[in-house]
Amino acid sequence: MMPWAWVVAVTWMAACTAAAAHSGEQPLSRIAVERTTLAVDGAAHVKASPTVLGLEGQDSGWVELEFFHPDPSGDDWIGVFSPANFSAAICEPENKRQYPPVLCTAPIKYQFAKFKNDGYSKSGKGYLKLQLINQREDFSFALFSGGLLKPKLIAVSNKVEFTNPKAPVYPRLAQGKSWNEMTVTWTSGYDIKEAVPFVEWGEKGGRRFLSPAGTLTFDRNSMCGAPARTVGWRHPGYIHTSYLKDLWPDSMYTYRLGHRLPNGTRIWSKSYSFKASPYPGQDSLQRVVIFGDMGKAEADGSNEYNNFQPGSLNTTNQIIRDLENIDMVVHIGDICYANGYLSQWDQFTAQIEPIASTVPYMVGSGNHERDWPGTGSFYGNLDSGGECGVPAQTVFYTPAENRAKFWYATDYGMFRFCIAHTEEDWRPGTEQYKFIEHCLSSVDRQKQPWLIFLAHRVLGYSSNSYYGFEGTFEEPMGREALQELWQKYKVDLAFYGHVHNYERTCPVYQSQCVVNASNHYSGPFQATTHVVVGAAGASLSDFTTSKIQWSHFRDFDHGFGKLTAFNHSSLLFEYKKSRDGNVYDHFTISRDYRDVLACSVDNCPRTSLAS
Repeated sequence: MMPWAWVVAVTWMAACTAAAAHSGEQPLSRIAVERTTLAVDGAAHVKASPTVLGLEGQDSGWVELEFFHPDPSGDDWIGVFSPANFSAAICEPENKRQYPPVLCTAPIKYQFAKFKNDGYSKSGKGYLKLQLINQREDFSFALFSGGLLKPKLIAVSNKVEFTNPKAPVYPRLAQGKSWNEMTVTWTSGYDIKEAVPFVEWGEKGGRRFLSPAGTLTFDRNSMCGAPARTVGWRHPGYIHTSYLKDLWPDSMYTYRLGHRLPNGTRIWSKSYSFKASPYPGQDSLQRVVIFGDMGKAEADGSNEYNNFQPGSLNTTNQIIRDLENIDMVVHIGDICYANGYLSQWDQFTAQIEPIASTVPYMVGSGNHERDWPGTGSFYGNLDSGGECGVPAQTVFYTPAENRAKFWYATDYGMFRFCIAHTEEDWRPGTEQYKFIEHCLSSVDRQKQPWLIFLAHRVLGYSSNSYYGFEGTFEEPMGREALQELWQKYKVDLAFYGHVHNYERTCPVYQSQCVVNASNHYSGPFQATTHVVVGAAGASLSDFTTSKIQWSHFRDFDHGFGKLTAFNHSSLLFEYKKSRDGNVYDHFTISRDYRDVLACSVDNCPRTSLAS
């Protein structure tokens, strides 16, 4: 028997159909949720166990499903829904002549019934083991026939829930607006009216402090279009951010997340730790991992991201294995590829939690976070699935003056990072262009010799086949607008995502190698080296077949970059494959302060003949 009442009329919303048509890159959009019909079979069943997860405070757990369909087929599938009573949402018709659809919420993920069940098509019996994370609501599992395009609901399981679904989870550290400030952002089910959020923290073994947290959220009306406003909508919970100030450089701190209920009871997360940032200009070992376009994947083998982001878990796991040798991570856009399916932001923050809870996890914005027609994005495409930047700027903290604009500077020891936002206009005369020039020009190179520019789209150089077809080998209007700034202010390295491969150029200016590519550079700055590191997880991008003079090293595989500053004069870059964590490309830069001051092409300051 069904555990809840269903609306029996069936049709679908035109807006949702349109969303499915243009959001094909997001696997959940393959499911025509709005076309669901009822075909409940009393002989069919889905049984889930255990019914309660997180008994010892865990924020994830495994559920075993046993299911049966008396009339099975090869395209039957299991959908994971949350809340469990997923039919209770009021589905509004697109116009008065339509009936509301039976189902208007997408599953969190899905798996075909025949997965690891070779005899299912004959016996109708199957077993699955799926991983759930705490997402503030209970769960149920539904068996469908009819494939993904014409789903027919056959049976629904019992409910599964976490002991405390509202618990504080998935902390994300980020650099604050000053070098000695660390921010902690996390997600919970507690509205500010239900409980007061805070962080308990202090030096390891030392005095404890309590710091309050601010709380943000957003609703369906904050979304700009489908599927984020329709089948992809799921409440994001409450996002809390606390500011831990006046940290001692390089000191170890421990912290835990807390919520104080009205009766005085305190709800705690487990304890975490981090190392405070070095003083700007401090001469010490400093290591930063950089990549773009990682997305998320499922540890349980569910095929939601099959052939979509095959490298995501490998990249995540390699970084976790090397975490003792990493001080900061920079993820330059296309963060989780939710594309309007809001449940995926929880899934992503859970995946990176071992990393982001330990070292600052700085993010940039990409097309899959921001772009939507008529919303002010520089590109009028549909890539955000109607999110138009809202989840990204809420779920993650950045030290930007305006988080919606998403460009900012952040310092880490001997590094200055200037992070641009390619989904907003960057050309001369714009607000962002002024920011970029100020970020590059205001750094003290004697204290912070390593100047790094980062952006999602390739504003510099890429021999990706798409750019080759256009004949630009860059994002149109990219380097034309910015290369004089890179050269004038002697930007050592520029990193990009967007293109899903790895590529390194020679030190290049105006499409010419100023010096030949090498694994070691020394002496005065000559030109910026451009590096594409957009292969952290998403499906790989082809290179052009043309031989490009400035392209030195290319790799069609998943991987990420790592910068290591040994001191003020020595910098190492490494490209590592996600499959094994080994180094496949590297180079070093040896440069003294006088070499930074020396002039080269188009960056010689004016001089006077006066003595």
